[in-house]
Amino acid sequence: MRDTASTREEVWREYFGFDEPYANQADAIERAVEAGKSRGFLAMEGPCGTGKTMAALTAGTHLVRDTDLYERMVVVTPVKQQLQQFVDDLRTLNAGMDDPLDGISLVGKRDLCPYGREGKFPNDVGTHDRCEDLRESTARLVEDDGRSSGGAVADTVIQNEVDDEDQWWDPRKGQDLAAAARPDATAQTTIGEETLHTAGAASPYRPEQPTAPESMSESDDPPLYCPFEADWYARNKGSPVDFSAGPNNVVTLENYLPAAVERGTCPHRVMSVMLERADVVVGNYNHLFDPGSRPLLSSILDEGTFVVVDEAHRLEERVRDLLSDRLGKQTIVQARNDCNLLVQRAQQSVDHKKQVREVLSAREVPLEAVDHARKFYDDLTRWLDDCVETHLDAEHEGWRANPAILPERDCEIPLRDPDTVEQDELTKWAEEKGYDGQLWRSLAKVGAAVEDAIDQLGLTRQPVCAAVGVIAGQWWERDHSTFLREIELEHSPAENRSADADYESVYTPGLLCYNCMPATALRDVFDELGGGVLMSATLEPLDVFTRVSGLDALAETDDGDDGDDLTRSVRSATYDLPFPPANRASYLVDCRPFTARNRGDPEDMKPLGENWNPTRDEYAQALRALARSPGNVMIAMPNYREARWAGAYLEEAVEKPVVVDEASSNEATERRKQSFFRGGGKVLVTSTRGTLTEGVDYDGEKLSTCAVVGVPLVNIGSPRIRAVQRAYGDAFGEENAFEYALTVPAVRRARQAIGRVIRGSEEVGVRAFVGRRYAPDARHSVYPFLPVGEREEFTRMTPDFLAGQLDAFWGKRD
Repeated sequence: MRDTASTREEVWREYFGFDEPYANQADAIERAVEAGKSRGFLAMEGPCGTGKTMAALTAGTHLVRDTDLYERMVVVTPVKQQLQQFVDDLRTLNAGMDDPLDGISLVGKRDLCPYGREGKFPNDVGTHDRCEDLRESTARLVEDDGRSSGGAVADTVIQNEVDDEDQWWDPRKGQDLAAAARPDATAQTTIGEETLHTAGAASPYRPEQPTAPESMSESDDPPLYCPFEADWYARNKGSPVDFSAGPNNVVTLENYLPAAVERGTCPHRVMSVMLERADVVVGNYNHLFDPGSRPLLSSILDEGTFVVVDEAHRLEERVRDLLSDRLGKQTIVQARNDCNLLVQRAQQSVDHKKQVREVLSAREVPLEAVDHARKFYDDLTRWLDDCVETHLDAEHEGWRANPAILPERDCEIPLRDPDTVEQDELTKWAEEKGYDGQLWRSLAKVGAAVEDAIDQLGLTRQPVCAAVGVIAGQWWERDHSTFLREIELEHSPAENRSADADYESVYTPGLLCYNCMPATALRDVFDELGGGVLMSATLEPLDVFTRVSGLDALAETDDGDDGDDLTRSVRSATYDLPFPPANRASYLVDCRPFTARNRGDPEDMKPLGENWNPTRDEYAQALRALARSPGNVMIAMPNYREARWAGAYLEEAVEKPVVVDEASSNEATERRKQSFFRGGGKVLVTSTRGTLTEGVDYDGEKLSTCAVVGVPLVNIGSPRIRAVQRAYGDAFGEENAFEYALTVPAVRRARQAIGRVIRGSEEVGVRAFVGRRYAPDARHSVYPFLPVGEREEFTRMTPDFLAGQLDAFWGKRD
């Protein structure tokens, strides 16, 4: 391929979806192409207006179509709005191509199961678990036992090519099962009248879940099965839906769900088949980073995959949560009861004991091991209760008589000193009780054997002990430097809850193994892929990002199959806001640091300032000036408690309506957002760490001013945060621990908030950082963590001058 810049541009330009790229966009495409060709990664910061989505898709299309390095693109984003943006841009790109890319957008199984969507499952059974049970039952029913009657499969069934050695199912049985679930032909009903409907589509099957025909079941009690799954086997695991079902060859839930339902095939299976054939797969972070969801994509995650990670500033936080495991007390109790069910059955008679032992022996698990696991889980739940009660006794005297005095929030009980790498209290207790590593490591195998036995013996139960055993084994094996073991109390009061311990009327307890350091796991994920782009509007400082995301470690140590080190380049690029600078005013408002020590407790402050300290006075002056700015104004406080204080003050200080946000359901938050958008100018007061400061598009006149008050650090006293800081100190040096773990993510949050203001070339607005720590010469200044181009735009001033500056800026717009 020719090397000149103009030639490179000509190659990718034929795929670009619009008439002309922005200057920054063209550069971003070329940098992404260069990274992909070198089997490396590009970390890119590009604010709104850079055109990151189309840039990444264009670069990936060139790499897939014009090189032999890549077979597909995989795009992941944690924001639904951005997922739709990738779908829209891919369709735009395809519209200009004679041979469009085949694309698919992924969703979860709960959104796709026709029975689950229409409430046909029992209320006490989750869609995922019930679906898995029906899949297993259907698989047993279609198994090829060599006694098939033969004959041609009907023309309506698509024959998918399958290697004879790999085919263990009989497609004719799948066809028979699917046919058995259709309305009785003698009833003279038509499809759509007496069949299951979902997503505006009519399936060919009766609304109720069918049981297997007696002729296909050896049991006196024929099992339930899924006709949608059976039809998939009838098609030799093929899909009756292709990419033409979606506009410009890009299919989404709205396309393949109704199409699959109408053809009587499992929509989730259709999605799974299509994604393996797709050129572009668009999903969320779970599909790439969650060990539970990743198997869906495992067949296409290899060196032939070019990955695009969107909203990458969220990467650490999201992946940390995905790689942390929680075992609720009730789940542990269920695992105990799973084991107990087999033990009790074995105790009923000599024949039952022999029967149980024979089933377990197939997995080389003795009955005694099941009983040992049962006793362990039983002791574990008692230990958990004792720990919680002891902790609450020490922290909240009198709670036993009145649980209502317990804090109305989630609580952490660390099982080791977060600042020290040492063994946790649960592991110590287990060793003292004789529950050593051999027992912990065996629980997954024992659990799988118990679940298999429950199934084969026809016992009515939804077991969980296999999954519990896997997590328990990880609890034992994981290190104590990068993982923190805790008891987590989720605040979930329920008056009618049956509770063994009084505290359970207020909290749901569980064991948490918290991942403090996701960089190693991220490195391993990226190492499997060919290359890619990680991008966000707020990724600076990029040198910090490439370290904490595992990219630097990947570049330093990547061994080839032949033992030679491969070079995995890591490149970076930062682009400035492309919209006219004259359309925006940017201020650093120099108030004394808004720290808990300086400002005092907001709950003790009267709204009109009668007992305020000098810090509150300074910030009140700044907030008043900003809130009086024309149009919609967003004030982002460090937390919701401070938001309540600011909201109460501003309701008295300004004539605009004031909307105060709070931690609540998505529905309630959406209602507040819509009320903010409706009508004339308002003030929205929220938390910078809330959901309204990030991932919301305040385009047009929805927002004219945004002010971030203070640096939105998380609770640095939290055991988890202390453990994260400790782990970062080990990995990146003690001198960097606080900045990498806490300061940088907080500054990115603040930058995300002010980034809501200017979303287009014609928009006008004000951005303000309020607090001295944003100034360059302040103690503990965060100024160095702002991109150079952004720093140059902000003008420093005291609150006394702010109102005049705002009047002057908006005066020019009149």
